Amino acid sequence: MTVHPPAMTMTSIQPEQYQAQLDTKVAKFKNALSNLPCDVSTMDIFTSPDSHYRMRAEFKVWHDGDIARYAMHDQATKKPIFLDTFPVACERINILMPKIMQRINENELLRKKLFQIEFLSTTTGDTLVSFIYHKPLDEAWISAIASLKDTFNIQIVGRSRKQKLVLDRDYVNETLTVNRRPFHYRQYEGSFTQPNAAVCEKMLSWAVNQTLESSGDLLELYCGNGNFTLPLSQNFHQVIATEISKASVNAAHYNLEHNAVNNVTLVRMSSEDFADAMDKVRPFRRLKDIDLESYTFSTVFVDPPRAGLDDHTLEIIQRFNQILYISCNPDTLVHNLETLCKTHEIKQLAAFDQFPYTEHLEAGVLLQRKA
Repeated sequence: MTVHPPAMTMTSIQPEQYQAQLDTKVAKFKNALSNLPCDVSTMDIFTSPDSHYRMRAEFKVWHDGDIARYAMHDQATKKPIFLDTFPVACERINILMPKIMQRINENELLRKKLFQIEFLSTTTGDTLVSFIYHKPLDEAWISAIASLKDTFNIQIVGRSRKQKLVLDRDYVNETLTVNRRPFHYRQYEGSFTQPNAAVCEKMLSWAVNQTLESSGDLLELYCGNGNFTLPLSQNFHQVIATEISKASVNAAHYNLEHNAVNNVTLVRMSSEDFADAMDKVRPFRRLKDIDLESYTFSTVFVDPPRAGLDDHTLEIIQRFNQILYISCNPDTLVHNLETLCKTHEIKQLAAFDQFPYTEHLEAGVLLQRKA
């Protein structure tokens, strides 16, 4: 799924104010938890680098006569801000930005009707740039843009209405280190990936550490491209991981094979449908070769979208002894915890600053079934 970054004003990017801004977000989260039975004083707080932390960046292209420029709309003033570099993006993106725009401005074919440029990079430097147009793209465009691919060592995708042209490949190869072990991921253009690699590594390590003493099998809902699946699989005998996005499932299959993870079964279906399957509401063709009764599930891991968990999925996961919940929306998390705390106790809490200089905060909770 495509997830747009939370609102951020250019004036809010003040590294000297980073810690104060994070403290404010954490205090708000702790206050939201005040009516729940938990000790917020023991919450783990995971910081982000205060600059060059984003592996993804999207920019509108502003045209002024024969000159094109990167532009963003300031959320406070609603006016365009013109950029040559972007301090929150990783260093690789900042190096590429002015060089690519210079080449765009030198070639009318590349510049004309170009309205957006998107960057996807990695900790290893592998980078893909998407050029999005309000015109059909042809062989002449491919010939013109190909020189950028070779000069800057980037992957290129061209898009226009009902058209996608890929020069070589439409993904990047990422390596994330979790407790000193590297995991290798294929991340596709247009599919969801964690934007802050440094914080992502901290999230993965935290999740693995919470389940070190686990036994039995793991059920994971919303597995995406296998971001958490790969490292978590170390701690369990068998894993069933579900995901609805076809592109993410394809990426997850590749990532599992590439990392020699062989104890995971991927199922392409929604969490709501899988909850129905566990309740035997109706049979599902995609589960015809999977014997759910053969699994000894001890733990469920959920990383839902901002809307949180629906009521039926909440009821299903309450049957598990251990619940590991990663949330991209503390508000819906707290709402879900009001239900989960009827059957489970909060054992661990964490806050992850995935999006510095915004009001956005990600959270982690480990729950154990009450005695």
